[in-house]
Amino acid sequence: MVRIALDPTPFHHSHSLLEFPRIAAEAGYEWLQLTPHPDMIPFFNHPKADDELVTKFAKAAKDAGVGIASTLPVLRWSGPDEDAREAAVRYWKRVIRITSMLEVDRIGTEFSGRPERAEESERAFYRSMEEIVPLVENAGLKVFIDPHPDDFVEDGLAAWRVIRGINSKNFGMVYVASHTFHMGNQPLDIMRTVGDRIGIVHVSDTMDHNRSHGLRYITNPPGNAVRVHQHLRLGDGDVNWDEFFGALAEIGFLQAEDTVMCSSVFAENEKAHETAVFQRETMEKYIAKFAK
Repeated sequence: MVRIALDPTPFHHSHSLLEFPRIAAEAGYEWLQLTPHPDMIPFFNHPKADDELVTKFAKAAKDAGVGIASTLPVLRWSGPDEDAREAAVRYWKRVIRITSMLEVDRIGTEFSGRPERAEESERAFYRSMEEIVPLVENAGLKVFIDPHPDDFVEDGLAAWRVIRGINSKNFGMVYVASHTFHMGNQPLDIMRTVGDRIGIVHVSDTMDHNRSHGLRYITNPPGNAVRVHQHLRLGDGDVNWDEFFGALAEIGFLQAEDTVMCSSVFAENEKAHETAVFQRETMEKYIAKFAK
């Protein structure tokens, strides 16, 4: 059955890295997603954990009875700036080493390019793949990529075409529910098209920014190049959860033993533990309903 994991980001301000496994266990989770953290793999920069800290983190997880479901680096491997792209490839080599040390078999990530320089970003992405794909394949890892809002590819089906173009079964897609409306509001089409190459999903809700003739959210001055979405508790937004879980069951995601479903609510740090428990319990109910 799918692995239900906690994203510990809401606890970054109040707990240390080595406490995250215990926090996950206290909320009833058996799995933890290792998202960007300044002591391990920070956003956009070289990983800061040495082998000793990685070993300590692995021990903390084992002591808490929590598995590490995936790592989640966010690095500029599609950056149109060549110096930044080359640096990201170097950082990825350390990420692969850390992931292997933790005995984790999958990595979730983002494209991390720029929408205003989409063609250059895509060229940079495939240039990085020339070096990274062999490393990932040799390590026996799988990498799943999220078309994040404000990236060089945001539409879900277009993102799958970019991933498919890598021509490696070790690469697939992350489906983030709270990005639904930026991906084209077509979850059924995306999930059916990508199928078992979706290896990680993130569960959080969001309002549909396209409603009310695009005036649901107003930024000034008009025409600002912004992307608005939230990571809310399941049920607090406009995502169609019956459709979401039903489609995941249809493609076999819920029934698989190595897929990862991660709670990724970032809007309620003041009640992070309560929200983590709510998310897990609600996900479990939906899985029981649809994973026949």
